Amino acid sequence: MMVEKTGKPVDLVWGHGARKIEVFLEPTCPFCVRASRKLMPLLEHVGEDRLTLQVHLHSQPWHLFSGILVRCILAAATLPDGRDTAWQTVRTIGDHREEFEFSHHCEGPNMQTTPDDLISRLEGHTRLNLAAPFRLPSVTDAMKAHARYARQHGIHVSPTVMLGGKVDDRFQSGQSVEEWVALLK
Repeated sequence: MMVEKTGKPVDLVWGHGARKIEVFLEPTCPFCVRASRKLMPLLEHVGEDRLTLQVHLHSQPWHLFSGILVRCILAAATLPDGRDTAWQTVRTIGDHREEFEFSHHCEGPNMQTTPDDLISRLEGHTRLNLAAPFRLPSVTDAMKAHARYARQHGIHVSPTVMLGGKVDDRFQSGQSVEEWVALLK
């Protein structure tokens, strides 16, 4: 997916190396937030010429705002500098995770929050206009593509890492960047 005048989201891909790592993330999952903070340092350490990093958004129903937030990230991917704008949105959600999540996945202060409230809250943090691209049919198509790809590969938990097209359970969110680098060798 490339940025076009139609507002199509871009793929979340960095680097261009022969070795490919794919990471499936849910934006409010605390383990995904921890793993996401390792991705750019990992790419920097290994080198963009040696590693291709691709992020797939993996909405999970027990994170009740997951679908809305994934859609917001993909909406951000339609904006200028789409890939990096989307990544900024992922990071912002992680930085303000409690504002976008429920206590025990079913209660707490967000019980009365509407999708429009959520979009507005995220726009306030990111300084991006997400409401208009949120409604684009291309964002719906991108959401379906992310979900379909995850299902085709049997992805359930987050984060999940695929190395060379195969799920690799050795990568854990609690490990250091250096440990991840060692797993790539």
